[in-house]
Amino acid sequence: MPATGATCAPGLPYLDPGAAMVPEAGASGPLLQLDPARVHAVDYLLAEANSRPMSRWGHSMLRLVVCAPGREPGPDCRFDLDHHRVLSFRAFVDDVQISSWRGLTGGYPSRLFVLPLSQVVEEYTAVELRGLQSIPLAMDAAEIRGLLEHAAQLHWSYDGDYYFVSNNCAAETFKLLHDGVPRLAGNGLSSITPTGLLRRLQGAGIADASVLDDPETATRLGYYFPSQDTHYQAMLDAAAARMPLPFERVEDWFALPPVQRAPWIEQADLRAAAALLVLEQASLRQQELLARDVLKRRMFKRDRDDENVAGMRDALQAAMQVDAAFARPAAMAPGGYGLPQQAEREAIQRRADEQARQWHQQDARLHEAARDALPEAQRRALDATRDNLDVLGRRLRQLHRDAGGIELGRVQ
Repeated sequence: MPATGATCAPGLPYLDPGAAMVPEAGASGPLLQLDPARVHAVDYLLAEANSRPMSRWGHSMLRLVVCAPGREPGPDCRFDLDHHRVLSFRAFVDDVQISSWRGLTGGYPSRLFVLPLSQVVEEYTAVELRGLQSIPLAMDAAEIRGLLEHAAQLHWSYDGDYYFVSNNCAAETFKLLHDGVPRLAGNGLSSITPTGLLRRLQGAGIADASVLDDPETATRLGYYFPSQDTHYQAMLDAAAARMPLPFERVEDWFALPPVQRAPWIEQADLRAAAALLVLEQASLRQQELLARDVLKRRMFKRDRDDENVAGMRDALQAAMQVDAAFARPAAMAPGGYGLPQQAEREAIQRRADEQARQWHQQDARLHEAARDALPEAQRRALDATRDNLDVLGRRLRQLHRDAGGIELGRVQ
């Protein structure tokens, strides 16, 4: 192609699904313009394992320590958590039901997602109850720039096959480090497990896991994000110190039907109500996870199909078509593959904004259809949990006013 004399657009573009799905996650919309000069450091981000089949080896990611606008790059950028992003290779599961066989045989496409750190922390620590280790990698500014440039190229062009055993998150993260930072290519870092990759990074002197030696300091400085199960237990203990709750373990509190938690909520004082609000929000997340599992099973048992399930299936397929646009950034670019330039970025921004609007429309429709398709017992449990949250919100506002505090807004 003949030279046009046009200069490359500044910054590195990424599609940020977090900004599309949660508008407050990004003020600039779904198209993130990342300036490598604002990235102070790169951490190896490890989601610890749990008992689920696809999570038993953990999950490998890279955390970008991005400085807030106006801040000089340096260690204080670690406190700019709202600006940090995570590079995460994930299997794009387009059939809503994870298949172990498809994962083993490469049936899922592997994509490089760029996600807000806050979304990743919420996903792992509060929903999946898994801790996150954030371990600094020894890279200079030029190496960070090279890594980000290579990551951007992959983000806009890569469509690999995801294998849970071989071409998984650890293998993909290793290849990103291998190809994006030439110095690391000769270090023999390859591993098929996230923890194995971390051990090799430590052995080569690239990862400094000493930041985790003091758990309290590691948590305070953002090198470790603990699973919220300990926090939930502390909330139950705080409520139990104010009222005679019949349970000592938070698991037993969560197992109690929400209608049986309601009487305790109605007699809680200010401190106990604040603690129970945290627990009820966690219970709602767990109920929603359980509901999704139930819906997946109902969807694929066609012999037990009904009108509500069929309606949810249609709504789900429509929502997933919009979802897929953010999972495959190259499809957004007018010219297909390669880093988009300025005119292309403007077109991508318009298309991404429109896709985000469609996503919110489809998401509302999907939630309504999913609720209708749930078994009655599950629907009642979700509704009762939401009722408990409404009661807690009203009670907290009233107790706060009675204590002479300022007016509180509605508790979400």
